[in-house]
Amino acid sequence: MTDITQDAAGGADPGAHTALDPVTPHEKTWGWFAIFNIWANDVQSLFGYSLVASLFISYGVSGWTAFAGLIAAGLFTMWMVNLSGAPGEKYGIPYPVLARASLGTQGAKLPAILRATVAVFWYGVQVYFASTALALLIRSLTGASGGTEFLGLTGIDWLSFVLVWAFHIVIFWRGMNWVETFLNIAGPFVYLVMIGLVVVLWQKSDGELLNATATIFANPDATFLTEFNGFIAIVGTMVAYFAAVMINFSDFSRYAKDKSAMKTGNLAGLPFNMILFSALALLTTGGAAVVYGEAIINPTEIVERTDSVLLSIIAAVTFFAATVGINLVANFIPAVNGIANLAPQRISFRMGGLITSIFALVIGGLWTSFISAFGIGGFVNTLGATLAPIFGIMIVDYYWHRKQTLDRAALYTLNSGPYHYGNGWNAPAVKAFAIAAVFSIATVWVPALGFLNGYAWVIGAVLGGLLYNIFTGGRVPSN
Repeated sequence: MTDITQDAAGGADPGAHTALDPVTPHEKTWGWFAIFNIWANDVQSLFGYSLVASLFISYGVSGWTAFAGLIAAGLFTMWMVNLSGAPGEKYGIPYPVLARASLGTQGAKLPAILRATVAVFWYGVQVYFASTALALLIRSLTGASGGTEFLGLTGIDWLSFVLVWAFHIVIFWRGMNWVETFLNIAGPFVYLVMIGLVVVLWQKSDGELLNATATIFANPDATFLTEFNGFIAIVGTMVAYFAAVMINFSDFSRYAKDKSAMKTGNLAGLPFNMILFSALALLTTGGAAVVYGEAIINPTEIVERTDSVLLSIIAAVTFFAATVGINLVANFIPAVNGIANLAPQRISFRMGGLITSIFALVIGGLWTSFISAFGIGGFVNTLGATLAPIFGIMIVDYYWHRKQTLDRAALYTLNSGPYHYGNGWNAPAVKAFAIAAVFSIATVWVPALGFLNGYAWVIGAVLGGLLYNIFTGGRVPSN
């Protein structure tokens, strides 16, 4: 991997450059494994595990149906990121700059700040989940229980959360080069720990883990319609989970050596990791339900109950490293880019990072007392439904209207040119986004539209693109 914090001139100081500068040819060094590794760590995060585990439990379908839904979501996401990542790879531009083509030089601030908002949410949430790994380590080494709770967290939990939050600041302030090593090492170790968990649970269940898991996740009363609806709901939730990355994949694909490296990395990274990770999550969740008599969706809690200090220490360090690594890359960079787009010449990488961290402190701290009240699925689906129309608008604009051709210099001309649209806003795109977003979010929360819940992201993306094409008369809008 190359240092993703470098500027267009290759400068090493992350605080001294404009975050939105296009990459130069010598910076396009990511091969297929670098792209693969992004997905490996993205899938493996603690929140990702909790989400996957909850899907096996929530919809009352068989384990095979849930497993198939997760794989289908991985294949669909791979197709979508190949589409959204192509312009970034071709022109070396990040997502906020790409959005100027369809929304306008000023209008692009809307989708950029929405994506940044989602990234900041995920950043704060991942800080919280990483802190649970540190809290596990502290309890394993000290034997302390944590004491009285405040907003759902004990004293040890709050200490761990603040330490993890501060650790993130130290990392981005020093630069991101060593995070690459974090990602390359953490991925395999997460799988090793999860396999170790399966082995421990297998032994504790007297070798009946597979049969018990099949029994727990089988639903003899389920009809074909129940299984089908559950399958669609699982696909929809996982697509919504990846929705943010699908929108801004140009932030990463612009560092790919070529389109072949991007596509190969996506092919190896998404389906393979979804298959392996989902299988381990299914076995671990099922084994925990057998051994401990309840479904546990946070792997740190499962590790804690094994009463193995060594496994607790290894798992805590591993889950902490994996979550911190992907958080900095998949959430921190998009948030910084989106915030920088509000004032490209004034907000540096470091300033954007500090702004991101401050918001993340509030959001992560409120996770257990506010966000979790909506449920993981509802939270994820709402964010996905909000972003979906932007994806559809961008795809229609780039592939249908512009035939995959952009004027990169004009994208960086903020007060005039073909992407300024007279006042900086592309009105048809803004109208299409507003209408489609309202409807797609309604499918998540309005009971009468509940039958469309699993299709929220697809509905939002298709409706956004379709309305945009109608409002523009099927051609590139003029100034």
